[in-house]
Order: sequence, then structure tokens, then C-alpha cells
Amino acid sequence: MISAFDLFKIGVGPSSSHTVGPMTAARAFRDHVALLNGVAHVEIEIFGSLAWTGKGHGTDLALCLGMLGHEPATVDPDKMADYVAALRETRRLDGALSHVTFDPDRDVIFEFKELLPFHTNGMRFRAYDRAGVLLDEQVRYSIGGGFVATGEEQADEDVAYPLPFESGAELLRLCAESGRTMAELQFGNELARRSRSEVETGLDAVAAAMFDCIDRGVRQDGVLPGGLKVRRRAKKLRETLEQRSSVNSRPPHEIVDWVSLYALAVNEENAAGGRVVTAPTNGAAGIVPAVLRYCRDFCPGWSPERGREFLLTAAAIGGLIKRRASISGAEVGCQGEVGSAAAMAAAGLTAALGGTPEQIENAAEIAMEHHLGMTCDPIGGLVQIPCIERNAFGANKAIVAASLSLRGDGVHRVTLDEVIETMRQTGADMQAKYKETSQGGLAVNVAAC
Repeated sequence: MISAFDLFKIGVGPSSSHTVGPMTAARAFRDHVALLNGVAHVEIEIFGSLAWTGKGHGTDLALCLGMLGHEPATVDPDKMADYVAALRETRRLDGALSHVTFDPDRDVIFEFKELLPFHTNGMRFRAYDRAGVLLDEQVRYSIGGGFVATGEEQADEDVAYPLPFESGAELLRLCAESGRTMAELQFGNELARRSRSEVETGLDAVAAAMFDCIDRGVRQDGVLPGGLKVRRRAKKLRETLEQRSSVNSRPPHEIVDWVSLYALAVNEENAAGGRVVTAPTNGAAGIVPAVLRYCRDFCPGWSPERGREFLLTAAAIGGLIKRRASISGAEVGCQGEVGSAAAMAAAGLTAALGGTPEQIENAAEIAMEHHLGMTCDPIGGLVQIPCIERNAFGANKAIVAASLSLRGDGVHRVTLDEVIETMRQTGADMQAKYKETSQGGLAVNVAAC
């Protein structure tokens, strides 16, 4: 089972696999180094997608922050540049590890030719003594959504989940047999690891972080960092929509603009290195918040309980996708990021609007099906083009999927399990240059300067 709090991690942009995962892994390695005797120097090699697009995604900076002891959920986005600048000046870690040298410009090594065996997003951490003798080495993989793995087969943690499910078919069967909704099943399994109060408070905090990110994003303007000179659009779009609100005759599709606004606001914040929630990844972080905000602002009957139902249902679907396929753009392309997020958002909205388990599964299937084959080819290795607009489209497609499912009875020809398996196979067949390496597609056909 995968917890909602594993899928919805509060962290910083621009990428969960390039920022959140590496920072988490580096922080863990720092803690490990603190237990070793005689460590005088550390270095980190990064491989595959982390190497090819690491500069644009800020992977080297995330690793530095982790080695300084910072964590994605608590590091201050406004001070991150200062922390790294100080490290570049001293070339030493701080606190109890101030005797350990670490030069960001020399000791973060981008390995472009070699790949580690388990996943393209590989990291090798090494610790040396004063004589340069290797004391310890650890390999970790950032497998998407901020998850970090060792690459070894690991048994599920020793948690007795009351009603675990491993497929969409099993999830529907459990709903039918138990008389519970998908959200209730997910909630019951969450209680195996946390108290009721912790789950409810945690879900409310996730929703609040999503809404806060939208609110901050619609206030900011200027040019996003990285060199592409992409201007923020959310603030101007919000001003336009607010000005238009006083006009008697407004186009009925205006609500699409509001949904797009919410998604753009989040992913512009993500591109700027602001605080976002992996949902299930940073590259697709705007979709679930945009649809959740749409549910809050435009659908009747909003309440914190409805928000929790939305997120729990989305987590149930996201957990299935992660376990049965992947949510990593580096592994299966953007279908695994934006497609997964759209499926999660469609399921959450359908549940919040009173859909049956069959309609929820249908909504997730529709949303995922119509993202199959989507490549991950960010221009300049930055999570900006086409990533920001792609979230706006994914959010609106999720709403369409929910609407279509609610108009039906849940009976459909293609199952969610079949679409997830198709996504996995499509990702396996996809050439590496279309999977977050910026070696194909838009990344090479559009000038990055």
C-alpha cells in the first residue's frame, strides 16, 4: 500500500525526482556520514536523467541543501540560494560536520555516459578519509514523486493494512463487498500508520499547502529563472478574469480559464523553486490542486470533509499507478506524471461530486487513457516548456473525464488496470531521448536561448 502522504509530499520545485528525491537522499547520507569515523571529504555522482537535465532542474543545488541538513518540506525557498552560496565559499559542510570538505562545483559529478542498473535517476554517494581512501559508498535512486529507493528488492514495511488492494479490479471488489467508498478504504488503511487525527490534520495541511501555492502564484510576476525568459502569466490572467467578472455577458467557457489559472500558478511557483506539493510529482503538481480548487470554488457543498474525500480517492488511484507502472517521467515519459495526476484528479473530483466507485474508476481510466504516449522533453532541461501549460490542459481534461463518467453508469469497455498496463508498456518502449533527458522532441527542435 502507498499512503496519501507518500504521494502528496510538501516540498520545493522544480522537480520531485530531481529536487525532492535528491535532497532527501543527500540529507540521509549526511546523517549516515555523521556516524562514521574519519570522514574528511564527500562527493556525489549523478547519472542518467539527473545528469542530463540536472542543471536545469536544480539537482546539484538540491544535493547541496541535503548535505547541509535541509529537508524539502521545511527548507526556506527564499534562502536556498544563500545556503548554497555560503557552501561554495567555505567548501565545507556545517555544524557537526564542519570538518568535512564538499565543493559544490567539484564534488557533484555529472556522469553522462554511464547508467546505474535499477533506474535512470541514479546517485552514488561516497565518503573518504584524509588520505583519499574510500570509507563508504551508497547508491540511491530518485524514482519519481520524491521517492528514494536503494535498487534492491525490499519487502513491504511491516504494516497490517486492514483492506489492502493491488489493482483497480480489487479496489472495486473491496468497495462492493465492504460497502465502503474508495476514500473510506484508503482512510482505513491510512489508520494502520497514523491516528485518525493525524490523518485528517495531515490531509487538511496538504490541501492548505496546495491552496497557498495557488494564492502565492497568482500574486507573482516577472521572468522565471533558467534562461528561457519565460514570463509568468498567472497574475495577469487573474487580473483579466477579475476585471471581466463585472461584465454582464461573459463566455460560458470562462471557468476553463480559472482552472488553467490555478494550474499555471502552481507550476510557475514550481519552476521558480517555490513550495509545492508533489501530486504525484512536481512536474505535474498543478493538476490536483487546480481541480481541488475548482471543486472548492465552483462546485456546491464544499467542506473540509469533501476535500479529504477528494485527496484520499486521488491517493488510492495514484498508489495503484505507482505500484503497477510508474509516476516517473524519466522512466515512462510525461504520461506517468501528467497522465497520473489527471487520473488522480478526475477520480478525486468524481468522488467529491458523489460518484460511485465504478464511476470513479471510469473517470481515472478516461483521464489516463487520453495521456498515453505523452513524452517528457523539457526545453533546456527546465520544468517550464511545455510543462507549465501541460498542467493546465491536464487539469481541464481531468474535469472533462469526471463529467463524462458522472453522466454514465460506470460501465465501460476499457478498465483502469488495462490502461495502467498500457502506460507501463508504452513507457518501456519509449526511446530514452523522450524521457526527461532533453535529448529529443521539443527540447532539440526549439532553441533553448
